[in-house]
Amino acid sequence: MRRRLLAVLLVLMGTATLLLCLPLADAYARGRTEHLLLQRRSEAVRFADLAERMRTAADRRELSDEIERYAQLYGASVAVVDTAGGTLARAGTAPSPDGGTGLDSSPAADALARALTGRSTDRLPALRPWGPATVVVAEPVGRDERVSGAVLMTLPTAAARRDVTVRWSLIAVGAFAAFAAAALVAFGIARWLLRPVLDLDRAVARLTAGRLQARAVSDTGPPELRHLRRHFNTMAQALADSLGRQRDFVADASHQLRNPLATLVLQMENVEPYLAPGPGRTEHARALDEAERLEELLDGLLALARVESGTAEPCEQDAARAVRERVAAWRPVFRDAGLELTVHGLPDALGVRALPDAVGRVLDALLDNAVKFVPGGGRVEVSVHRSAAGDAVVRVADDGPGVPPDQLPLLMRRFARSPEHQNVRGSGLGLAIADEIARTSGGRLTAGANPPRGLAVELRLPAP
Repeated sequence: MRRRLLAVLLVLMGTATLLLCLPLADAYARGRTEHLLLQRRSEAVRFADLAERMRTAADRRELSDEIERYAQLYGASVAVVDTAGGTLARAGTAPSPDGGTGLDSSPAADALARALTGRSTDRLPALRPWGPATVVVAEPVGRDERVSGAVLMTLPTAAARRDVTVRWSLIAVGAFAAFAAAALVAFGIARWLLRPVLDLDRAVARLTAGRLQARAVSDTGPPELRHLRRHFNTMAQALADSLGRQRDFVADASHQLRNPLATLVLQMENVEPYLAPGPGRTEHARALDEAERLEELLDGLLALARVESGTAEPCEQDAARAVRERVAAWRPVFRDAGLELTVHGLPDALGVRALPDAVGRVLDALLDNAVKFVPGGGRVEVSVHRSAAGDAVVRVADDGPGVPPDQLPLLMRRFARSPEHQNVRGSGLGLAIADEIARTSGGRLTAGANPPRGLAVELRLPAP
């Protein structure tokens, strides 16, 4: 957004600079051209007066001396011609009406034609640094029906074009300096406008990641954005308070229920020796199993409430070490269940940034599920690698019965169980807790099929 805003501002400022500088440069070029015309036309009028008074050889010699000195002084060419086109006096490489001067004959012929009809040159082509190299000024000798000839002057424009070049250079330098100053102002304006927006964006991202204490702290920018920041912080606080009350209720309820439930289980276990064999003992065993299942459910709710509370901050840790330790701890359990647990591609170290012991807790949930649902003789493989995007990937794949494709999205939901696994021991919160740990750590937990059969669950966590 900052780049787009700066691009718009710079384009507008550049366009405004050009619209100011180009007319200014053109106006100076035309003004310098007009100044050259006025200067040289006064000299042409003087030569025309001398030519009109020319009667004797002495007058002709005076005119020739004047135009010769002028030609030498200004590097110009001057010719005085009669109405028939004959040359009366000439100095320098003067243009001739028939175009035999080596210069462009069209301007000279046009100027001479106008002068012989009694009209002076009143306009010159605008001078630019690249040309024209010469201009033609013509002045009639005599007036109206008494025109007896014309003075034709070919004038070099090097000095005038040099003035135009210098002035255009100054205008260009000034325009560049103005544009640079405007660009600095644009950078400041863009930063002033977007700083609170970027701060809000970061706060929203942190809030989305589960950090309920995230707030927008920037107090700069327009008043509207400052009001938005205050309203956002108020909303975030209200949201955090609401979720906090909900989680506190779940945690408090789970915690308060654990003690009487533990007492109930203990009392039921104490009563068991006094029960006579028969249907009563069977029902007592079922009740005890349900009580223990309820205790496990409360423990899961407490664990989930702790994860969702967001009190822990992500930190750097070694995923490879956590995998190595948890696999070593679970191997005896798998051996007793008749399952094979292997590790593939485990590096010496693999840094991640996640909640404390996130890899170990998620891996415990995945391996616990594998022990419950993979039949005896099955194989479970744990692999660890770094993805092309830089994330650490911990994959747990088995060759068990797997999960139907339509039930895969339900795996991460709380208390979700497939119909054929309703009687398997557990609370249905293991994968939900693991998914919440991954999400709060800035990663994700995904499940899919493991061809040709089985289930594969991947934990992705960001690099430090």
